[in-house]
Amino acid sequence: MSDTAGTSPAGAGGGRTLGPGAGASASGTGQARRRRRRWVRGTGLGLAVLLVLAAGAGWAVYVKLDGNITPDEAAAAELARFEEERPTPLVKEARNLLLIGSDSRSGGDNRRYGRDSGTERSDTAILLHLSAGRRSATAVSLPRDLMVAVPGCPREDGTRAGPVFTMFNQAFQRGGSACAIRTVEKLTGIRVDHHIVVDFHGFKEMVEAVDGVEVCLREPIDDKAAKLRLPAGRVTLNGEQALGYVRARKSLGDGSDTHRMERQQRFLGALVNKVQGNDVLLNPVKLYPVLDAATSALTTDPELASLRGLYELVRGLREIPTERVQFLTVPREPYAADANRDQLSQPEAEALFERLRRDASVTVAQGPGTGTESGAPSGNSDDDGTDGDGKVTQGESAESSGPPSPTPTFSGNTAAEDGCA
Repeated sequence: MSDTAGTSPAGAGGGRTLGPGAGASASGTGQARRRRRRWVRGTGLGLAVLLVLAAGAGWAVYVKLDGNITPDEAAAAELARFEEERPTPLVKEARNLLLIGSDSRSGGDNRRYGRDSGTERSDTAILLHLSAGRRSATAVSLPRDLMVAVPGCPREDGTRAGPVFTMFNQAFQRGGSACAIRTVEKLTGIRVDHHIVVDFHGFKEMVEAVDGVEVCLREPIDDKAAKLRLPAGRVTLNGEQALGYVRARKSLGDGSDTHRMERQQRFLGALVNKVQGNDVLLNPVKLYPVLDAATSALTTDPELASLRGLYELVRGLREIPTERVQFLTVPREPYAADANRDQLSQPEAEALFERLRRDASVTVAQGPGTGTESGAPSGNSDDDGTDGDGKVTQGESAESSGPPSPTPTFSGNTAAEDGCA
């Protein structure tokens, strides 16, 4: 039987002639394979280029953010000089940070808040304790007018100011962050592991980066000095409004630093809620402007002055429940020689410092009962010397005989509390 059309005898071509669709023509399988190979090569090259570009862009972003942070080398050198007199950390993994809000008027945007005198004071100072294992965070406000012993510190002109007993905010003015840190360490006996300084402009930029922060106002605000006019109820503050809100004194509360610190604490709690609840930490589009604003606003110790350093610090904070992010003001009372100044209230203040040194539990509750004894649940670790799983915690002893001592309760609030409730 002869072959059908499109074929040749066996001896005439060594086999079947490849017709259309068999790979020999322009639309054949061989041509299709060659196209696929070229497409794969081209696509692979394109993907490689995209990956290189993405890596380059990622590296460029990293370098930019990393370079935004200003390392406080002068403070590091001054603290190293007095290393032998600084407190020894008692719990290895616990960390203490001093957060300083500077009232500097230098810089174009900061001048609008007053005359630039060439100096800066600590408008806000918060000692932030992060428990070992990052189970809780406790922020302790230190009043500006608290009377303290400020050690001898270097001035900007190279001379040294002698030790003096004065208001706390003078420490930062006299000798910068190192002087403030040494003052806090002498006052509390707590080792300050890191410090962060932010000015007015940086604060506003961080608030803007998270698209504002919602607070609850029990009464409307009309403060001409702070240029702040807001209705009662839930209000989302932009950067400028937030700065006025945390700094205002004359028209809010009783005009004292007490109410101002309480507002600052509640605002920080609201900021924690905003960052945790707005997918900021998991959304690169939202996270980048926050990181850019935050890093540009910060002056930190050299160890923190990098994205890696900040990441190592905060990576465990994402899991802390808002009810364990606590805010309080150090127990204090009117200074004996001047009722317009403060002094530590003892033994309540020392009880607080001692518990922070040991990374022991600190409990806060709304109300005037600072330093009162209470058997309330622990905020950091359990008072029987164990954590929630029954394991012995660092800084607590499980060998003591008899019942555990009650946990002091301090007046304060948590990030979980709703100011409108």
